[in-house]
Amino acid sequence: MRSSLLIEIRDLAHAYPDGTEALRGISLHIRAEESVAVVGANGAGKSTLLLHLNGSLISRHGTVRIGDFQVAKAALPDIRRTVGMVFQDPDDQLFMPTVAEDVAFGPLNLKLPLAEVERRVASALERVGAAHLRDRPPYKLSGGEKRLAAIATVLAMEPAILVMDEPSSSLDPRARRTLIELLAGFGHTKIIATHDLDLVLDLCPRTIVLRQGQVAADGPTDEIFADGRLLAACHLEQPLRLQACPVCGEKSGRLPQKGERL
Repeated sequence: MRSSLLIEIRDLAHAYPDGTEALRGISLHIRAEESVAVVGANGAGKSTLLLHLNGSLISRHGTVRIGDFQVAKAALPDIRRTVGMVFQDPDDQLFMPTVAEDVAFGPLNLKLPLAEVERRVASALERVGAAHLRDRPPYKLSGGEKRLAAIATVLAMEPAILVMDEPSSSLDPRARRTLIELLAGFGHTKIIATHDLDLVLDLCPRTIVLRQGQVAADGPTDEIFADGRLLAACHLEQPLRLQACPVCGEKSGRLPQKGERL
């Protein structure tokens, strides 16, 4: 895809079979190589929005374009080569006897030569620091190891866009920090739906806030997180390191400057 690849969403609406309106007229665009957080309370529509980006859901109301392609059944092979989706639960992506076989699954389905498949498997596992896990069965991995293996399965497809749903959920502090450092080194366009607002501070200069299936705010992360009234209205709280200490009243951190991680 061209370096100007972007995601363009216009008037996207989606209702589930039980009548629940998950998205109600969302419009936005994301440019190439942006790192964008999607935040909101439970039920705000974050996961539903992400599932539209790789065609897991295709709505009849509104449009989603990925570069030159409109998300539709006919374009799904192109969409899924372009958009890599890392689901909230790694067990949804790890189902083969070994990690290496899981990472090879996508490239094999592209009918790539075996030498190219092996190159991609080795490269993806090396990139996430998990080469030592290649012969391990996924069910014997820790939560952090499963997360790295799941990301490797996506990287092996060499997508331009990474879409991640709650990537830090259930990780211990060390595994979480490893994940943040890994993602910070990726040059992909990244869209991350998360409740971990401290992770957003580290990774995403732009934040989109969803409320009841609509965009409540879209702008620079530092401005979004400084707006206490907005966060309260959307049932969110400031990241922990921006909150005042309950004992001394001082804040434990500050907003990172451009290009800086705290």
